[in-house]
Amino acid sequence: MTDLEATYRERYRAVLEPLAAAIEEHLLDHLGSEPRIDRVSARAKSVDRFLEKAQSVVDDKPKYEDPLRQIQDQIGARIVTFYRSDVDRIAAVIEKYYRPVETQELLPECEWEFGYFGRHYVLLLPSDLMDPALDKSQMPDFFELQIKTLFQHAWSEANHDLGYKSGSAPLDADAKRRLAFTSAQAWGADRIFDQLFIERST
Repeated sequence: MTDLEATYRERYRAVLEPLAAAIEEHLLDHLGSEPRIDRVSARAKSVDRFLEKAQSVVDDKPKYEDPLRQIQDQIGARIVTFYRSDVDRIAAVIEKYYRPVETQELLPECEWEFGYFGRHYVLLLPSDLMDPALDKSQMPDFFELQIKTLFQHAWSEANHDLGYKSGSAPLDADAKRRLAFTSAQAWGADRIFDQLFIERST
């Protein structure tokens, strides 16, 4: 076991798992009265996933010089809502109670492509979650939050399972086209359900 693995494994057990549970409860406290939320969850990045990300290489150089400090999604949270028109409302609640250091609306690179959609935040860890029982030196400064619709969530989970399994063969061109087709269908369904909801609400 490497020093990095041993350090992160202990951080995961002693700090990240209890902190993820506290973040989930914190989010639920602020979102509990909001309608049309399917789920709110938070979890620590697994040891295997962390080590895989820590070993990333860009231009033949390690992407992270200090992965324990630089990897921002050691805790990831997710809010899944029913409709696209819910996302801005929920985002407004998040921005009221949390301090974003990075915000991204993730879209395919051009309008002719279909792939991953979602709103991502990197948020400062709120001071009231700094549990004195936890080792402060092992606590991350940030956590990542994703806000997705049901269709965005379902597609991204299946796509990740099919396309990014560790050790699996890369997808061929036909498989990529089929995944893009399913993304286009999810994109269309998202809009139709949202339009129907708006029409029936006015």
